[in-house]
Amino acid sequence: MAWTVQEQIAAPSGRALPYVLMYHSVSEYAQDPYRVTVDPARFERQLRWLERRGLRGVSMGELMAADDPRGLVGLTFDDGYQDFMHHVVPALRRHGFTATVFVIAGRLGGSNVWDPDGPRKPLMTSEQVEQAVLAGMEIGSHGMLHRRLSELDDDELAEEVAGSREVLRTLSGQDVGGFCYPYGDLSRRVRDAVRDCGYDYGCAIWYSPLTGRHALPRTYVGDSDGHLRLLAKRVRHEMGVTELLSFR
Repeated sequence: MAWTVQEQIAAPSGRALPYVLMYHSVSEYAQDPYRVTVDPARFERQLRWLERRGLRGVSMGELMAADDPRGLVGLTFDDGYQDFMHHVVPALRRHGFTATVFVIAGRLGGSNVWDPDGPRKPLMTSEQVEQAVLAGMEIGSHGMLHRRLSELDDDELAEEVAGSREVLRTLSGQDVGGFCYPYGDLSRRVRDAVRDCGYDYGCAIWYSPLTGRHALPRTYVGDSDGHLRLLAKRVRHEMGVTELLSFR
């Protein structure tokens, strides 16, 4: 059965679902076949656009804990690329923003081997995760190895969900209350595993088959998103319309 507008935007608590932006990498680039990279200059303009709209970028932990989320926008960065420390954190601090970076616990210091046709991008090291915490950023889990969770058996799923959380808890000193589903791959079984593990929230993508606190839709932001496209995406969110600007 198709979701109605009311079902799309209403969380189980009755509150409107928060506005969350989904980034991956911020760096200069020559090729980007998966459209996961935003140029640092473009990223800076996007942050200024948020400020002009009266919005403050915050981590998911702060957004979910807010009694009134109006004026707040969750900033999330999937995969935990090293450029989060090189380009994202300095830009956020200039604007007084924070963010959540979803780290792949079993690939620290590795690279994006799951993107065979794209350029190799180095992933954050253990030391950089600790530096991100000291800079006021939230650490979330993106699983252990960036796998499609719905295809795993129960033991493998537990390792990706619970095992990754324990690794990142130890490393970051944070509770690690957030999980992000690799590839946006989500089923009720996977969602329930994340919820039952004790995560406070889960981040999905905008056309997720499930919606709620442990399946929060997010708005993809890419390098082609100037102020008009950002405005269109913001309006679509406020109207409860599924994101139409496709991410491939």
